[in-house]
Amino acid sequence: MRRAAFAVAASAMAVSLAACGSAKESGGGSSESSAKKGDNIKVGLLLPENQTARYEKFDKPLIEKKIKELTNDKATLVYANAKQDASLQAQQVDTMVTQKVDVLIVDAVDSAAIKNSVQKAKDAGIPVVAYDRLAQGPIDAYTSFDNVTVGKTQGEALLKALGSKAKSGKIVMMNGSSTDPNAAQFKQGALDVLQGKVNIGKSYDTKDWKPENANANMEAAISAIGKKNLIGVYSANDGMAGGIITALKAAGISNIPVTGQDAELAGVQRIVAGTQYMSVYKPYAPEADAAAEMAVDLAQGKSLDSVAKDKVDSPTTKQIPSVLVPVQSLTKDNINDTVIKDGVYTVADICTAQYKAACDKIGLK
Repeated sequence: MRRAAFAVAASAMAVSLAACGSAKESGGGSSESSAKKGDNIKVGLLLPENQTARYEKFDKPLIEKKIKELTNDKATLVYANAKQDASLQAQQVDTMVTQKVDVLIVDAVDSAAIKNSVQKAKDAGIPVVAYDRLAQGPIDAYTSFDNVTVGKTQGEALLKALGSKAKSGKIVMMNGSSTDPNAAQFKQGALDVLQGKVNIGKSYDTKDWKPENANANMEAAISAIGKKNLIGVYSANDGMAGGIITALKAAGISNIPVTGQDAELAGVQRIVAGTQYMSVYKPYAPEADAAAEMAVDLAQGKSLDSVAKDKVDSPTTKQIPSVLVPVQSLTKDNINDTVIKDGVYTVADICTAQYKAACDKIGLK
């Protein structure tokens, strides 16, 4: 489970990139069999869905911009969006294998279901970079945010908001899709913080991360728990937070903290208005840059040793060269110092007529 022209201060968390070894099922890395290539490479980019604002608005243009920059504008980007359909994404991989792309960047709809497709690419001599979600199969590199830390950040914010009332009622946990490995890590991080300190009344794995599914789950939770007993909601992202808050309003519930993630514009505006307590700000430029640089290096037969300082294990592949990008809690107190400072939004983007009074109240001008 994102924003305008993105001038994130990548210098603050610059990802240095260059060299690595061979790709084996046990270790990841680049393909030794790949012939050395110049800048005229073909990069396949597969993103999972278009319901969440980030993918079309940020990830795709940021990755494309960086690839062009790294290859003197000579690389070709072949792009497809799976629209939350794992079968469609498998067909898209097949198409890109047929088109003989030099490298694939894949953000999997379903991390397990894509395993065979990753193997097909590998068999065709095409290295694969797992982007944002840790796909199964013999992937060569991975970049994402520290997802357990994301969940911990959300959990810590919710505890702070609840304060001394943390055990006075029940919270609802609205987790992400069960097919997304990131969702499990967000949940793990949140539970590491929350377990034993709050009473969890209901917990849901929300199908496809869809706000309407979160809305239906929230309605069921309110009915089961009782609105007088509900004191807070852990929401794994901003899109679902929107659906949750709609259900809360319909039930006449207000002034309870709701978490989020992604710093979507609507989420930031809800934070300004006070209906959402926080979001997790994830600067996409460093993540996109890392994916682009690893992809170009792999396509050109270079290694990743100076790029990927981390190693991550998937259920199928061990010690995958990885770049993990830090995150930050976003509340009404640091909007200026995060999304506005980094050029994600302007004050005018956030403080439309509907939110002007709320913006003035918190000094956002």
